[in-house]
Amino acid sequence: MTAQPPPSVLAPWAGGQVTPRAHCVLAPNPGPMTLDGTNTWVLLEPGGTQAIVIDPGPADEGHLAAVCRVVADAGARVTETILTHGHDDHAEAAPRFAELTGTRVRAVGRGHDDLSDGDVLRAGDLEVRVVATPGHTSDSISFALPADSALLTGDTVLGRGTTVVAHPDGELAAYLDSLAAIAALTGGGTVTTILPGHGPTIPDAAAMVAFYRIHRDERIEQVRQALADGAAAEADVVEGVLRRVYAEVPVSVWPAARMSIRAQLAFLGALPA
Repeated sequence: MTAQPPPSVLAPWAGGQVTPRAHCVLAPNPGPMTLDGTNTWVLLEPGGTQAIVIDPGPADEGHLAAVCRVVADAGARVTETILTHGHDDHAEAAPRFAELTGTRVRAVGRGHDDLSDGDVLRAGDLEVRVVATPGHTSDSISFALPADSALLTGDTVLGRGTTVVAHPDGELAAYLDSLAAIAALTGGGTVTTILPGHGPTIPDAAAMVAFYRIHRDERIEQVRQALADGAAAEADVVEGVLRRVYAEVPVSVWPAARMSIRAQLAFLGALPA
């Protein structure tokens, strides 16, 4: 049986206040890879005056102004600008936003402000914990918001559809390990809600992560079968797998599918040199 996503992810998405501590400002960059746009997250303890902003998004001054308004309307100021990973749709505006707010940019691979698994970030009484989730990219991290039983996942888990393993920087074995780590958080009740980098929030985190894991296992088996059916013998094995396994995928996302196929072939030891 093919894995099916939870039905709640089909709902329209425009951002807004989604948990007591998390407000999403939706960036104006919708597209095949960004879904409704990039979710910029403003994290603020109720009644607090210090905010953390995750993923300022693309370089769009109107969007950055909207993020600043959300913070100002709450009577707060931004004290940390942090990134789930370095792709432009999440991180391009980070230097400008840091300039506007007088903050530093923190992420994986950003010098002395690097973030690591288990780091705890605080803004007043707000507590956010770093969860290393490499795989989509080597620098991908998620952020646990314990008071809301929520996990901000960037592109590791999306609100709609599935994500790309962005080979060669992304790596499938690491991604599968990251899904297992998130599943452990959902299974223990630490995380019940996922706040993704694109698409709507996910109220049933456990169901979505289970869908992701089954989907990945199915794709790996489909790629194995495509190789057995002749793709391995073709001059371009990636295109051979693409035709056999991803025929139902819109052409607009074929570039992403090719990256995932390369990651799958590398995982299976079948990627040509």
